[in-house]
Amino acid sequence: MSIFERMADLLHAKTNKLLDKMEDPNETLDLSYEKMITGLQETKHHLADVVTEQKLLERQIAQIQQEADTAQDNARLALQSSREDLAKAALAQRQAALEKQVTLNKAHENISAQAKKLIDYQSTLENRIEQFRTQKDVMKSSYAAAQAQVKVTESLTGIGNRLGNVTDAMRRAEDKVNGMQAKAEAMDGLLQSGVLNDPLDHRSNVEKELQTLRSNNAVDAELEKLKAELGKS
Repeated sequence: MSIFERMADLLHAKTNKLLDKMEDPNETLDLSYEKMITGLQETKHHLADVVTEQKLLERQIAQIQQEADTAQDNARLALQSSREDLAKAALAQRQAALEKQVTLNKAHENISAQAKKLIDYQSTLENRIEQFRTQKDVMKSSYAAAQAQVKVTESLTGIGNRLGNVTDAMRRAEDKVNGMQAKAEAMDGLLQSGVLNDPLDHRSNVEKELQTLRSNNAVDAELEKLKAELGKS
């Protein structure tokens, strides 16, 4: 595949995707319905033209039949008057009228068949339009419901994302607090062990050790006192 063919395919795919986004199903359904209505109206116009032509042919056939009957009467009258020549002329007119009538009858049969087809097609089209109208209303309602569901889902998704961000922020803050507390405890332990010096404590190491001994002695004294009290009881 050449680079131009690949570019054409890519452009075609992007165009279709863009058209899918731009296409509104409601507008598509309404447009299809309008086209069907237009087709029905055109069918009715054609049917009206055909029926009009059919009626004209029927009038012509009736008129020619009348002319043939008149020619027959004229031929009879001519024979009664011993005018065979006039009778033959009248019969010739009658024959011409009958031949013309045959042609018109065939045309009438053809146009009657066309009228029947148009009537059947019109009936079928009307039924299809009614079915499509019902389906169109159902599909538009379903599409509206789906749109509402999508909006609700998107809204819930947005809220969920925001709640997720809040949860992450709280977790990070909690981690920082725990880290700071651990650091404080570690530093306090280092201060107590003497690894770190308290900047506010100006005592020497000897004084600190003596203070520790005094504290330990005080604890031991309290312990002995408690033992003595328990022994007395």
